[in-house]
Order: sequence, then C-alpha cells, then structure tokens
Amino acid sequence: MVTTTPGAEAASSAAGRTPSRGRRVILWRHGQTSWNVERRFQGTTDVQLTETGVAQARRAARLLASLGPDAIVASDLSRAAHTAAELAALTGLDVTHDEALRETYAGVWQGLTHEEIVARYGDEYTAWKRGEPVRRGGGELETEVADRAAPVVLRHAEKLPENGTLVVVSHGGTIRTTIGRLLGLEAHNWESLGGLSNCCWSVLGEGARGWRLLEHNAGTLPEPVLGDDD
Repeated sequence: MVTTTPGAEAASSAAGRTPSRGRRVILWRHGQTSWNVERRFQGTTDVQLTETGVAQARRAARLLASLGPDAIVASDLSRAAHTAAELAALTGLDVTHDEALRETYAGVWQGLTHEEIVARYGDEYTAWKRGEPVRRGGGELETEVADRAAPVVLRHAEKLPENGTLVVVSHGGTIRTTIGRLLGLEAHNWESLGGLSNCCWSVLGEGARGWRLLEHNAGTLPEPVLGDDD
C-alpha cells in the first residue's frame, strides 16, 4: 500500500488543476489614418481610418477574436470606434464608447506635422521627450490623460468573469500612459515604453502584485510607429 503525507496529497491535487490565468486587458491601438501617414499630430481631432487602416483593423480583429474577449470598450473618436467595430462584428459583443479613452489633447500642436512641431516648439518637445511634465501645445499633461483613462480600464476589468479578457481600443499616447499608470511606473519613466504601431496591441495580465506587462506592440512584424507619441 502506498501512503502519502497530507502535504504531498495537497500538492498532487494542485498539480492536477489548471492554474488560474487571471484577468487580461488587451490595449489595442486604432488603424492607420491619413494624419498618421503625414506624421501630423491628431490628438482629439476626429480623423477617419484610411483604406489601409480598415484592412489593418480587420486583420487584427481576426487574431483578437481568437482570444475569446468578454468585453470591448473604445474611445469614441471614429478611428478607434471603427477599429473596435471590426472586432465587434466577429465576436457579437457590444462596444462601450467612452470619451475618457480619447487621445491626449494637445492644443496648438494638433494638425501640425512632426517637423513643424520641432521647428516651432523645439524646447517644449525636447522637454517632453526627457520625461518632464509638459502641456504639449497648451493641452493635457500625460498624468491627466492617465487620470481619466486608467479608471475606465480598471472599472471594466473589474466586471470581467474569472480569467476574462477585456479589449480596450484607444490611441498610442493614451495607451502608453494607461500602461504606465497600471504598472505603477513613475510618470517620467513612461517614455521607456515604446510606441505602438497602428493596430498593434499590448497585453496586461493580473498577477499577485498587480498588473504585469505580458506583451507589447504585438500583432505584426515590426513596423514604423506613426503616431502622436513618437
């Protein structure tokens, strides 16, 4: 007769169970717009997807649908809303739109090309890239963007079932600040998170110490990052 100690029996029982994965949050950037191609700062300006952007959204949606998302929440700006709609069409899920997930408002920078911003507001741009708190174009601080966006993500994540998956469709700068806030990084370190290419995503997983970055800029072979946060 084989005997086991209580500890060994418990370990054997635990080994036979599938470990809990925890909840996941997928932060998905919208598809390409004409202003992305022109390297023109969009901010809260409502710019439509290009034909390429629509194709990107459809391709990415097929991949994300295979992950079995439980809920979708998106910025109400059309480039994010249209991207989210492609996933909704495949999954049958409704999309909740929230203006708190919009891109950073950047005042007079909006509509300017990257080269124009550097030429006209070079000191401001350089200070921002150093991680200093800068109201780009007289607009929002990155911490203010995180203040409005991160609670939305957390609120929807809390509604997930056990091991559930939330897809958040938003913008490059807003996703960067939200990830930084949820990971507990200091604001001046958020720049260490590389930008997302169009229609790529990052995955946060629920761990024992909070949220963890599991994947970043996933979904495609490396492409140039064309966005407001580059």
